[in-house]
Amino acid sequence: MNTEKQKQEMSFLEHLEVFRWHLVRSVLAVLFFAVIAFIFKGILFDGILLAPKNPNFPTYKMLCYLSQQMGMGDALCMDELPFILMNINMSGQFGTHIMTSIVAGFVVAFPYVFWEMWRFILPALHDNESSVAEGVVFFSSSLFLLGVLFGYYVVSPLSVHFLGSYQVSEMVANQISLSSFISTITTVCLANGVVFELPILVYFLTKTGLLTPQFMQTYRKHALVMTLILSAIITPPDITSQILVALPLMALYEISIKISAKVLRKQENQLKKS
Repeated sequence: MNTEKQKQEMSFLEHLEVFRWHLVRSVLAVLFFAVIAFIFKGILFDGILLAPKNPNFPTYKMLCYLSQQMGMGDALCMDELPFILMNINMSGQFGTHIMTSIVAGFVVAFPYVFWEMWRFILPALHDNESSVAEGVVFFSSSLFLLGVLFGYYVVSPLSVHFLGSYQVSEMVANQISLSSFISTITTVCLANGVVFELPILVYFLTKTGLLTPQFMQTYRKHALVMTLILSAIITPPDITSQILVALPLMALYEISIKISAKVLRKQENQLKKS
């Protein structure tokens, strides 16, 4: 195989050179979308990032609808978020604009970035492993974007409402800095995007023999504890947000067990045929 021969002939420095160009193209893709996000700041901030502060945000309306359907009246309705956003640094808004645009560029460019990284790894794989390249890129990108959307529509609005309305005393008003608000939204979304990559991680660990479905089943209770700890780290300190993150994580864990078992069965069948 030509790629195998090229891999054997390439030196360490040549591998670094190849990786550098994959990295350069990835960075350029992120910067390209970051520039677009920077230009359309109205959509980025008013339409997306600051939207969870609006009582008409879809999540709040859905919670209100569910509250009324379950006979709870307006118990879950969020008509007002009692805090104001403020900027206290001279370059605060400009700096936030730049950093947020880069984060948005990374989120949009993630499928391409992952594809570039996968292209670098691909020559080191066997023929039967390289055949899953397109599927891995698609599912990895889909899971990441699904995690980001889950963080944006589920965890972020509940976090904003809880932290924005929490008061130790009525004598203390909440005046939240813009950078703090934006960092909460972006951190929650990115953290959920990364966490949703669990099935992909399990797939590769099983392929390399470092993980088995039996191991995951044996330590399921330990995984539950770790899931609760992880959800507590990436969410604000309210039990609702932690449970909402922990539930899909456990679902992903169960899916990962099935993925691991399927990979193992496939490897055993290939060994029998050979």
